[in-house]
Amino acid sequence: MALLIDDSCINCDMCEPECPNQAITMGEEIYEIDADLCTECVGHYDKPTCISVCPIDCIDPDPAHQESDDELLVKYHLITGKPVI
Repeated sequence: MALLIDDSCINCDMCEPECPNQAITMGEEIYEIDADLCTECVGHYDKPTCISVCPIDCIDPDPAHQESDDELLVKYHLITGKPVI
């Protein structure tokens, strides 16, 4: 499942540099997560780094983009070209 930044985001700039897939960018008003690039850090880390660094807990699972861990691993492989271990 991809992640979603809700409208309580304060644009603190903590999440964007932490994303290993560069899925987080500044939107019109707040940061946004590109669901096509978000793997919830599967393949990189044990848990999503953006959630770990967010000071106000405004990052949640995106109900519109539900994916299993296996699907996230496939996406990781497609994005990075690295083999799934």
